Amino acid sequence: MTIRVLVWGENRHEQVEPHVREIYPDGMHETIAAGIRENLEATVTTTTLDEPEHGLTEDVLAETDVLVWWGHAAHGEVEDKVVDRVYQHVLSGMGLIVLHSGHWSKIFGKLMGTTCTLRWRSERDRELVWTVAPTHPIAQGVPHPIVIEQQEMYGEFFDIPVPDELVFVSSFSGGEVFRSGCTFRRGHGKIFYFSPGDQDFPVYHHKDVRKVIANGVAWARSDRPERAVPTLLRYETGDFFNGHGYTGPIEEPADA
Repeated sequence: MTIRVLVWGENRHEQVEPHVREIYPDGMHETIAAGIRENLEATVTTTTLDEPEHGLTEDVLAETDVLVWWGHAAHGEVEDKVVDRVYQHVLSGMGLIVLHSGHWSKIFGKLMGTTCTLRWRSERDRELVWTVAPTHPIAQGVPHPIVIEQQEMYGEFFDIPVPDELVFVSSFSGGEVFRSGCTFRRGHGKIFYFSPGDQDFPVYHHKDVRKVIANGVAWARSDRPERAVPTLLRYETGDFFNGHGYTGPIEEPADA
């Protein structure tokens, strides 16, 4: 079954910075989407921050298997009610790929429960992306290492929870290292964070970066037949299959 992918892009740098528009004339979100299409049998659509409800309505998310997120300069403009909506869909089984400066997005921070801060420098560093989990599906078909000649440096300490799986580690020409490819599970949803991809450099045109993102999308797709938030259920003794609905502690009567 074809994977339904939605690439969400902030689309601000492309509108106001000529050098970014020259690198990504159709927007970074469209370049990312094109890379997924060329590596994966998928239905890929795009949306941006300035669309109504940021293009992330309930109906749209319900028809999305994997959401790919790129943001940088306008994290604060993403409405909290939309973040909560995306959060619930991830817990229910929607896959999420968070790219580069999306580490500071509201949705990633909410899912991680930490500051998600890191060390950075933007001086055209060379990045080497080393595979540390060669049997992982996300690492298939990419060289070891991936060589990115010009890139923003991201370095440790990266304030995230210990990843469920560490797939890639990057090293930079300044000597720094960084956990650049990490997976997490939240509820029924799978999350992949991948750091290469700054707006000032043509990283999303890099064939190996495009391959990794497509692999991440394929991995993050849920195989559950229905999307649902994990539910607290009560079971009778000896009944292993038929849980009963339970909403939590009994509330005190209003007039108590």
